[in-house]
Formats: sequence, C-alpha cells, structure tokens
Amino acid sequence: MQIKGSTALVTGSNRGIGRAIAQALGERGAEVLGGVRELDDDHSVEGVAGVRPVRVDLSSPDSVEAGVRELGADASRIDLLVNNAGVFTGGLFDRTDVTKAYELLQVNLAGPMHLTRLLLPGMLERGKGKIVNNASIIGHAPFPGAVVYAASKAGLHGFTESLRRELDETDVTVLELITPGVDTDMMDQVQRELDSHANTDGWDHVDPEDWAEKVADAIESDDDELNPGGGERLAKLVPKALLDLGAKRSFSR
Repeated sequence: MQIKGSTALVTGSNRGIGRAIAQALGERGAEVLGGVRELDDDHSVEGVAGVRPVRVDLSSPDSVEAGVRELGADASRIDLLVNNAGVFTGGLFDRTDVTKAYELLQVNLAGPMHLTRLLLPGMLERGKGKIVNNASIIGHAPFPGAVVYAASKAGLHGFTESLRRELDETDVTVLELITPGVDTDMMDQVQRELDSHANTDGWDHVDPEDWAEKVADAIESDDDELNPGGGERLAKLVPKALLDLGAKRSFSR
C-alpha cells in the first residue's frame, strides 16, 4: 500500500509505539488522524508533525461508537487503520483484579475489533484499505506473569489471521505487528510489575522510532506480518517444550 496520499488513523498515538508510527506515516506523506482517549494535555500529540488529534476511546462499546461518530466525514476517508492502543496489567493471575482484566480485554481486543468493524465497510466499498493490528510476541510465546495481556494478544493474533484470510479476494489487506520489547512507558510498567517474579534487567529494548520505520516499510511492502528480530523472533519459532523450560528458569511465583 502506498502511504503517501493515504488517510491513516493510529490509535494510542500520544505516546510510545503509536506516537512513533503516527510520525513515521506523516513523514511518508499520509494524512494522520492521531487517535487519543481524550483531547486534553495528558493525551497530546503536540510535536508530531502532520498529526491531527481525534478522540477514539476504546474503553467501552459506547465510546468506540461515539468516537467514530465524532470523526464524521473523516471516517469515510480512512484507508489505513492502525490498531495500536493497548493497556497492560501483570502479576500472578490468581491475584488479578477481575475488573481490570475486563478493562484490558476491552481495550486490547474487543475495542480494536469493534473499530475495525465500523471502518472496514467503507474500505471495502472504496476498494482500498489496510488494517494493521499491533499484536505482540507474547501472543505467540505467552510467558507467565501476564496472563490476561497474553490472552488479549493471542486473541488479536487470531482475529488478524482470520480476517486476513476472509479478505483475501478483496482489495483490503491485513498486517500483524508481532511487536518486540520496545523502549516505552508501557515496557517500564511491564518490568515493574514483573520485577518480583522475574529478572527483567537483561531484556532487550528496541527504539520505538526504529520499529515504526519497519512498520511503515511493511505497510508499503504489503507484508502479512512484521516479526521481531534476535531472540524474540526465536521465541516465536521454538517448540513448546523449550518455552516451558525458559519460563521455569526465568520466572518464579
């Protein structure tokens, strides 16, 4: 897909990976709508050239519907949707707050599916579009201490693969981002919440701008998936027994 001249919506564009992707798309000539939960200083996209903030709150079905209504005519022009926004909660599953678990599943899985459902018909009608889902290596190599997060990303992987095959005979394509550990505030949170159960000091952190450039390249190359490099790529490929062994060595209740 040619990024230049496209209209893109990137959710969670006020920080981390989303901010970097929004900037990369803008630099390649896209008109970028920066989806943020609230139009306030805490969710600002100030400093990201060419990105216009729009309210896209994935925290409930009603807020997703309201966000698309607020987009108005812009919703009918979006031909590149990057489902990036997400939240994290970690720790032992038997101590997980059930309310927070439901909130995570809404934002990470149900929300992106709902938003895609609302915008996909327009893409199909125009005969042009791409859905980009920011999954994670944890959706392919789920590690302990992040059970609900892993479930949401595995679900997003399944949604992405099924949708890609369903749209095979159309002009709308789908890309899965199998995202590695990226140097963001969320990664800092992951490490804090797992600190009492695992040694995270040696984890690799990819620069968000470098990952965003790879995402833009994958969009333009019409790839089906973008894989991480190094050890995280191997984690996707190794047999289950080796993943089990790695978890036993690196994680403790």
